[in-house]
Amino acid sequence: MFYIGIDIGSTASKVVVLNDTKDTILYKDVMSSGWNSKETGRTIIKNLTDLGYSHDQSQITATGYGRISVDFADKVITEITAHGKGAHFLGSSDATVIDIGGQDTKIIIQDEKRVIDFLMNDKCSAGTGKFLEVMANRLGLDLEEFFEYAKKGKEITLSSTCTVFAESEVISLMGKGTKREDIASGIINSIITKVSKLALRKNPSDCYFLTGGFSNNEYVMNALSDKLNAEVLSHPDGRFAGAIGAALL
Repeated sequence: MFYIGIDIGSTASKVVVLNDTKDTILYKDVMSSGWNSKETGRTIIKNLTDLGYSHDQSQITATGYGRISVDFADKVITEITAHGKGAHFLGSSDATVIDIGGQDTKIIIQDEKRVIDFLMNDKCSAGTGKFLEVMANRLGLDLEEFFEYAKKGKEITLSSTCTVFAESEVISLMGKGTKREDIASGIINSIITKVSKLALRKNPSDCYFLTGGFSNNEYVMNALSDKLNAEVLSHPDGRFAGAIGAALL
């Protein structure tokens, strides 16, 4: 028996296959979610079948933004539960989990292997991965280039909390001739400030565990650590936390 977790995110979709004792990752993959979650799910199951992980030998659980579209799943669970469980599997212990997703940011508080509380941001708030992607495109940069520019820039403040208005503010800065490095730094600071404020609205922790697409980004981890005045940890498989948690459950 294989245990398969499928996390259909708004930007990227992740899949993880665990062995029959649920203690070893046999396979993992990530792909763009594209425009249709159902088609993405079908592509995932075809790939899994081709690799020998057929549905009749597996238990499949779906989570994420497009989880309802995975119509072949045996079970569907929320992202909160999945990320909490997956983070614990990756060594978060009782650390507060931060997941900066494509459409929202989640703060997940754990205690003894279970989620006891959580908080999510307003979906219009500019503290999400999609906001960063939009801003990077506006500056004519891919994400890797964006972070390199941000490292060299001087921090400026963006006042807007909505993606649409923040983009207009960035366009205005570009029109004034503000350096791309400084705009990139300001955008990152805007995201980190909003995420840290959200995290501190719950019981402040002395240790946080980052999951999601930025979980291996040292720049984001260090910036969050400074804002939270606490240690921020992660794992090489941090972006797969939701899929891992789904497979475990």
